[in-house]
Parts: sequence; structure tokens; C-alpha cells
Amino acid sequence: MSDQVFLESRDEMEELLQDESIGYLGLSMNGTPYVVPLNYSYSDGTIIFHCALEGKKLDFIRNNPLVCFTVGRQAGSVRDHAGGNLCHVDSDSVICNGTARIIEDLERRKIALNAFNRRFRPDAPDVPMERVQNCGVVEIKILEMTGRRERDRKRTYWRYTFNV
Repeated sequence: MSDQVFLESRDEMEELLQDESIGYLGLSMNGTPYVVPLNYSYSDGTIIFHCALEGKKLDFIRNNPLVCFTVGRQAGSVRDHAGGNLCHVDSDSVICNGTARIIEDLERRKIALNAFNRRFRPDAPDVPMERVQNCGVVEIKILEMTGRRERDRKRTYWRYTFNV
């Protein structure tokens, strides 16, 4: 790992976060890890997702708001390794470390839910307040993100730290 040279850029990582629709949220409570796949929306250093008003994710976040969120994609098919073993694939990934916060304020929650919905359906109408009251929203403020792109066994690494 000592040969990794990180480029200070967020553009490529943000592109991946905006292109993909499923990410993996890593949480920890009392030494117990928990990782869950979920749909999300990303904008300017913030990831948002919706959820129930109560549940395991929220229990973990209330106990420990430090989270890890990752997105990846396979950019090609598996190819032979130099030794003949099938183990190489072109891929992209980004790992975001940050702080999660449950949005309690209904107006802020409505704004977040509308942004989330419009990511997947740009012409979606505003979410009615009844749904806002019955749907939880979490925002993750990213502190640092790192990314990797591999093409033809050549790797590029990125890192970006947000000023919080």
C-alpha cells in the first residue's frame, strides 16, 4: 500500500456517487458492526437517505454517529490474472467517512425527501406533509472520501477532505 499516491480531487468520486443508486452504510455500536445497502442521494458533500422512524439503523446512529458509506461498480468483466487465475476486474469505488444525523425538523425533512425523490424521478411532485411525518431521513456530512479506479491493472487513487 505504500506505493499509493492519492490525487487531491473530488470530481471523480462525486461522479460515481451521482451515477450509482445503491450504497452500503457501515455502522458500529458497542463493537458490533452493521452494514446495510440502501438508496441514497448525494449533493455537495452530503448523502441523504430515507428510512423508517424507528429501527436498527437509527439505533446505531443514535449510539455512534460516525459512519462509513461506500459505493462501487464493476466496469468490465472478470479477466485472467497474469498467472492464469481469474481475479482481475476493472472497477470504481468511493469510501466516505462522515457523521450521520437524523433530521427531526419536518420542514428540513420535507426538503430532503423532495431532493431524494427528484434524484430518481425528476418530475416527482412535492411529498405531502403526511408522508413527511411518517418517513425518517438521515443526512451524512462527509468528512473525508477516498476513491479508486482500476483499468487494465492500473490504479488511480483520490482523496478529498471536506472543510467542516
